[in-house]
Amino acid sequence: MSIFSKITDSIKEKGEKMGGEMSFFQHLEALRWHIIRAALAILVFTILAFIFYTKIFYNIILAPTRTDFWTYRMMCSAGVSLHKIFSFLDPEGFCVKSINFELINTDLAGQFNLQFSSSIMIGLILGIPYLLYEIWRFIRPALHDRERKAASGFVFYCSFLFMLGVLFGYYVVTPLSIRFFVNYTISDTIKNMFSIDSFISSETMLTLVAGIVFQLPIVVYILSSLDILTPKFMREKRRYATILILVLAAIITPSPDALTMLVVAAPLFLLYECSIWVSAFVQRRKKKRENDELTVR
Repeated sequence: MSIFSKITDSIKEKGEKMGGEMSFFQHLEALRWHIIRAALAILVFTILAFIFYTKIFYNIILAPTRTDFWTYRMMCSAGVSLHKIFSFLDPEGFCVKSINFELINTDLAGQFNLQFSSSIMIGLILGIPYLLYEIWRFIRPALHDRERKAASGFVFYCSFLFMLGVLFGYYVVTPLSIRFFVNYTISDTIKNMFSIDSFISSETMLTLVAGIVFQLPIVVYILSSLDILTPKFMREKRRYATILILVLAAIITPSPDALTMLVVAAPLFLLYECSIWVSAFVQRRKKKRENDELTVR
């Protein structure tokens, strides 16, 4: 049976169970209210972000453009520590002493549109946990008691991994990318001047992509529960996964520095190994349940 067939059959089975209890329009009405509540939560966060935008813009959005940013200070400290171990390394080689570029606005309503759109994005990021909670509330009635118990931590783990990925994207991927691009020049006659829209869209993309990538263990858990993935398969394909992770790290941080790429790739390797453990956990639990059922019989 193909992957899509298994997923389709599982969805149909849940749909038939729910269909016996509620009509299509009742499902639609329930879903509508879940969406409305999630949208209201996102709206509240968006309004708060819009009200306090000046502080957010300076202390959060623009923070990676300043040399006193936490990541740059840690990089400088790491350089000093590495110099004590490897004396041939320059202790200030990792320090970021200057970030020379200018942010400009070229549209008449550009700054207002910037505040409006980025407030929505902030509201969406902060509202993700509640959105997941509403999704869980909608699908929970369709699950069997055993499945409901097994998936009880869905909202917590998804939210935790997403926020962890967002923090990784903000504190690691974004500053490393900014450091590379603002210092990259092909001629001294060209001055780096970036539009504020380009800067924020790049920062948002890098942060959100990291948050999505960190959902890998959740995806593996679902696929393993559907017997689509096994820990044996993931271990056998580890070499291919390693290549894909290195390619992904190179794309996320287009820096020629191999150390920078490895800094980004290391958490992705850990995520993959964690996903193997998750898949093995699901398989052990399924075997235990099967053995318990055989014992009862």
